[in-house]
Amino acid sequence: MTEITNFKTVPANRDTKLETMYALKNKVQLIGNLGGKPEVKEMESGKKLATFNIATSESYRNAKGEKVTETQWHRVVAWGKVAEIAEKYLDKGKEVAIEGKLVNRSYNDKDGNKKYITEVQVSELLLLGAKSTEA
Repeated sequence: MTEITNFKTVPANRDTKLETMYALKNKVQLIGNLGGKPEVKEMESGKKLATFNIATSESYRNAKGEKVTETQWHRVVAWGKVAEIAEKYLDKGKEVAIEGKLVNRSYNDKDGNKKYITEVQVSELLLLGAKSTEA
C-alpha cells in the first residue's frame, strides 16, 4: 500500500516521514530585524496581543556582478506569554528568530472596503544578536 505525497509515491510504512511532513503543513520560520517597537494591546480577557513587523533580507549578484539586496516585510502577531516577552525585550532593529504559522483574515476599512491580510502568528520567539548592556 502506498500514499501519494508531494507527487511522489511513498511507502505507507514510512510513517515518521509522513508525520514530519504533516507537521510542516503550515509552518513559518523567519530570522530578521524588527521594523519598530511592538504595539501591545491588552484584551478584555487580560490576554496580551503584540503586533510588529520583521524585515528579512536576501542578497545576490545580478548579471552585471553587482550586489543586489532585496528586503521583504512580514506582519507578525503574538499572543499571551509570547506577546509579553515581545513587549519586554523587543525594540526597533533587534534581530529575532520566530516560528509560527500563516493566518489569513479580512476586515473592513474606514470606507467600508473589505481588506485582506496575511500575518505570521508566532508560537516561538528567540532573541538573537549581542546581549544588551542595559542594567
